[in-house]
Amino acid sequence: MLEELEKNLGYTFADKSLLENALTHSSYANEMKKHSCGSNERLEFLGDAVLGIISAEYLYFHHTRVPEGELTRLRASMVCERSLQGFARTVELGRWLRLGRGEENTGGRERSSILADAFEAVIAAIYIDGGFPAAKRFVTRFADSFFAAHLENGRRDYKTELQEIVQKNHGEKLEYVLVGESGPDHDKQFLVEVHLNNNCIGAGRGGSKKEAEQMAAREALSLMGQ
Repeated sequence: MLEELEKNLGYTFADKSLLENALTHSSYANEMKKHSCGSNERLEFLGDAVLGIISAEYLYFHHTRVPEGELTRLRASMVCERSLQGFARTVELGRWLRLGRGEENTGGRERSSILADAFEAVIAAIYIDGGFPAAKRFVTRFADSFFAAHLENGRRDYKTELQEIVQKNHGEKLEYVLVGESGPDHDKQFLVEVHLNNNCIGAGRGGSKKEAEQMAAREALSLMGQ
């Protein structure tokens, strides 16, 4: 019965009852008390923690030049309800939920909170059934595309922000100066300073001159309290 869902998930459970538990909403469990059917709430609790460490580890090792504040923002954006319900929809999780009659009749299969909670419960079920490596492989499927898109679309343009501030004062001159290079050709690092009227107001490193300029502008903005 659940083979199609397992195919969508990319994981086959040794213990099918774990998956069934992950799909069981509290409304269904309450109606089926006499059958000792537990809800997915405990799994959701565990899944939230597992998702948090996997997403943090992914960001730390895959995006080594992203500053801590941005890492925190990115992780929060992935583990929020809006993102999780989107992941749940990609694997058609709503089709397989076990809901009570009330939730079934009021559109529970499409409710964002229910889908997000069930997705976290599935992560926990995979973690218990196959260990951390299995849960990590599952979450990484979603992390790859999610973080790539958010880093591309959500990255601040620090150079433009700094330029707009400087332009408010006529006659101010902003200049980026390459002051150093290090490392082999295949992994070169650049050091750039940003100067305002020949005074250094920030410095940054990066794998390209463009990235180093962005980091220099970021430091300048930070020192300005922006």
